[in-house]
Amino acid sequence: MPAMKRQSLVRFDAPLCETMIDTPTPQGREVLVRVERCGLCHSDLHLQDGYMDLGNGKRLDTTRGMTLPFTLGHEIAGVVDEVGPEAPRDIVGRKKAVFPWIGCGECRDCLAGDENLCARNRFLGVSIDGGFATHVLVPDAKYLLDYDPLPVNLAATLMCSGITAYGALKRLVDRPRRRNLLLIGLGGVGMMGLAFAQAMFKQKISVADVSPAARATALANGAAVAYDPSEADIARRIVKEHDGGFDAVVDFAGNEKSMSFAVSTVARGGKIVVSGLMGGNFNLPIVQWIYKRMTIEGFMVGTLAEAQELMALARSGKIKPTPMREEPMEDAQKWMEQLRAGKVVGRVLFKN
Repeated sequence: MPAMKRQSLVRFDAPLCETMIDTPTPQGREVLVRVERCGLCHSDLHLQDGYMDLGNGKRLDTTRGMTLPFTLGHEIAGVVDEVGPEAPRDIVGRKKAVFPWIGCGECRDCLAGDENLCARNRFLGVSIDGGFATHVLVPDAKYLLDYDPLPVNLAATLMCSGITAYGALKRLVDRPRRRNLLLIGLGGVGMMGLAFAQAMFKQKISVADVSPAARATALANGAAVAYDPSEADIARRIVKEHDGGFDAVVDFAGNEKSMSFAVSTVARGGKIVVSGLMGGNFNLPIVQWIYKRMTIEGFMVGTLAEAQELMALARSGKIKPTPMREEPMEDAQKWMEQLRAGKVVGRVLFKN
């Protein structure tokens, strides 16, 4: 088998470099997947930096446990090339999406089905090598999902931006008050959230983003109203227009400004789900929290069971397509820079 080509992180806070190694041979239950598409996620930028911003000059170190060179990329779809001796042989040659949020399989969270919460995780592209490569080694065939007849680009993005958006929205569907819904932040996850919300909720969907291009794209893709959070007195206007504010809010940005906007526009008794990781610090007076009787829940990616639910929903044809573009895998660094500069609308998929 020819050598495996990778776009590798060889030093933190530095550009990716192309590296080559022998293509691994799967052992035990492992499966070797030939990568056809791998999506670019904002969290890849944090991993490249080596930290996440905690605000007030504090940082969360993300380098621990990572051995360089390291391969980023966790939105993966491809074809099974080879399997280990304990894996099913009939999947060779099959097209699969790869669930990347893999736990240790033995801890309390894993045994409860919450591998995405595992402290000793094996997350592809985060803890172990991922999909910015010609191949990826998956620990077990159970993390592979059939995606036909979906396009390969959609199948790949469902595994991170998709499941993040789906899981965040899912945490709002059982709310007794669901008059209205606001989605804040229209990057790759937010745009996918807009598509899913139209399949999961009956009410019209409002959105907010500081980017005019993102707002225009959202309106073209089904949003009823698009707000600019930086506009003067916008929160007061929204509260008036929506009879007290929004019962449900998802913050797909996750920074101080987006959270302040979410709190200022959520109605009494409403709920905010935060799934963005742009970072920073957010303060809220306890009296205001109690006075508004609001709920705030953090959420990041979902379980394997939720990935299977989402795949079934997508394969049913109920999800509208979201903006995506294909770019060569060797241009990964270029597009990481574009994403960092805020010049990407929707999702970028790298193609081998």
